[in-house]
Amino acid sequence: MTIHGQDRNPGTEEDHTGLIRVECYAGQRAAESPRRFFLGRREVKVTEIIDRWLDPDYSYFKLRGDDAGIYILRHDRTTDTWEMTLYDSGTHEGSRLSTTREA
Repeated sequence: MTIHGQDRNPGTEEDHTGLIRVECYAGQRAAESPRRFFLGRREVKVTEIIDRWLDPDYSYFKLRGDDAGIYILRHDRTTDTWEMTLYDSGTHEGSRLSTTREA
């Protein structure tokens, strides 16, 4: 297991960057997958990795948290930092991401 990120408090007046702390498990090919992350002091456990994709500088993970929220986390492989780029609580039916409905 590896731990990445900052010890800052995302979403507070001190930090509006979206940086978060992420714990990962390395897979067979050393590709890391988030298992849980921290938004300030709040822990979110990953219950499902819905999708993942790469671009030249970043790895992206679309996942469901144990709070039923949908998140997209971005890992900057150069600086080894993580950022939350999207959050959908799913509390408003009209705004729920269409490919993330639970069965």
